[in-house]
Amino acid sequence: MAKLVTIYGGSGFVGRYIARRLAKDGWRVRVAVRRPNEAGFVRTYGAVGQVEPILCNIRDDASVAAAMTGADAVVNCVGILNEHGKNRFDSVQVEGAERVARLSAVEGVARLVHLSAIGADADAESDYARTKGEGEAAILAARPDAVILRPSVIFGDEDQFFNRFASLSRLGPVLKIVGGDTRFQPVYVDDVAAAAVAAIETDAAGTYELGGPEVDTLRGLIGDMLKIVQRRRLVINLPFWVGSIIGFSFDMAQVCTGGLFNNGILTRDQVRNLRNDNVVADDAKGLADLGVTPTAMEVVLPTYLYRFRSGGQYNAIKDSAKNLRA
Repeated sequence: MAKLVTIYGGSGFVGRYIARRLAKDGWRVRVAVRRPNEAGFVRTYGAVGQVEPILCNIRDDASVAAAMTGADAVVNCVGILNEHGKNRFDSVQVEGAERVARLSAVEGVARLVHLSAIGADADAESDYARTKGEGEAAILAARPDAVILRPSVIFGDEDQFFNRFASLSRLGPVLKIVGGDTRFQPVYVDDVAAAAVAAIETDAAGTYELGGPEVDTLRGLIGDMLKIVQRRRLVINLPFWVGSIIGFSFDMAQVCTGGLFNNGILTRDQVRNLRNDNVVADDAKGLADLGVTPTAMEVVLPTYLYRFRSGGQYNAIKDSAKNLRA
């Protein structure tokens, strides 16, 4: 019988790519999510019955244990960028991560891969980075053999990075950002998925930092994005203290509306995190150590950011039509 893998958060941005790759490799894939009725699309990644979404809440021991019953490997992709409702940084990225690791040891699961982030540090000022670091420590305490993947900002069709800024670029002639001089090393989502699969199917061990071939500042990345969407915008880099005020305003709007307004724009914690570069350390193991060749942004970004051009997919046709003479 084919081996079984449980992917927590397997219908999310990164998880779906991991699920697709493992299904192609012949694995039976169990996608553990809070809303399996909204994750039916993962079934198309394999043969009938090969990929199945199941109900799971990472904050509950029984739920997590049931999802990994009989599994040969477990991948934890669950993480949050901002707190909302019961999903708090500590409950998801520390307690949830520890729960998956601890129960995988009890169940005797052979391989555990955890998706963390570059900048994970238990002593970080940012709650996001702090809980990522504490989560890693909790995982290694329960499963010293776990493989931890730390990607930089991830790009791809469904990303919340380039898509967000491209959407904002349609709102006016000025694009305001915070942390414009902070450096990033964007990595393609399918390369992260390939790294996760390699971590499962090989004798990989330890922590790997994942970054693409390009390193640039946030301002530089925004400039590249604007060229692709063919929009001229004045990019203004706001001071961190101004960003903190804006983040506080959005955070309070979320609190005062009882969560009806979900702050997916800018939080105070994100501003704190933006103070630090997000690039692969010189001495870190990376994609190459997992046999993955990183994909350049210029190959991928135009394939999904075209929709933010004034004419969308027809922009080239419109430009060509301007040269026609009556």
